[in-house]
Amino acid sequence: MKKLALALSVVAAISSPAIAEGNAEAGKTKAIVCSACHGLDGNSMIDMYPKLAGQHTTYLQKQLREFRSAAQTGGKDGRMDPIMGGMAVALSDQDIADVAAYFASQTLQVAEVKDVPDAGEKLFKGGDMSRGIAACSACHGPEGKGSELAGFPAVAAQHANYIKIQLNKFRDQSRHNDLNGMMQDTAKKLNDADIEALAKYISSLK
Repeated sequence: MKKLALALSVVAAISSPAIAEGNAEAGKTKAIVCSACHGLDGNSMIDMYPKLAGQHTTYLQKQLREFRSAAQTGGKDGRMDPIMGGMAVALSDQDIADVAAYFASQTLQVAEVKDVPDAGEKLFKGGDMSRGIAACSACHGPEGKGSELAGFPAVAAQHANYIKIQLNKFRDQSRHNDLNGMMQDTAKKLNDADIEALAKYISSLK
């Protein structure tokens, strides 16, 4: 599994588009419009919207570019989302780089999570070989910090509800902008209880 994750990381790094250099100070001003959903410092108070604080710059840029692409192509390319598409469609590459730099520079706020299911920890750390489910930690790391180089996002301390929403979207393939369909392949093997347990465990990581 470690060898597979390493190989995929190398492929991701090689295939990733060039990332523009962002200016966090310029991004702070440009990100004001994002604050209604994501918070002024990227720590969303609404659990259906993701925390962006401390997320990898490369990942943030990728998602914004793909929201923009989906809006421009009517969903044929990129990541389709009616809200984010409208927000991203007018952004230039430099705008995207600046906003990403700003949110990446912010400090993630970690909330205390109670009653974390053991099943979530087991799936995250070890997967389930009997069902062909790979360990989440193979790509996202044992502490959920992800990998900037490979393009795997940090997931630690993310809202459980947001994680649940995204896993369901990967499972029903309404979201399909993951590298080589890796998240779709994993999510389709998860049942509702798995997703619930994983979402809560991931949100508890610090």
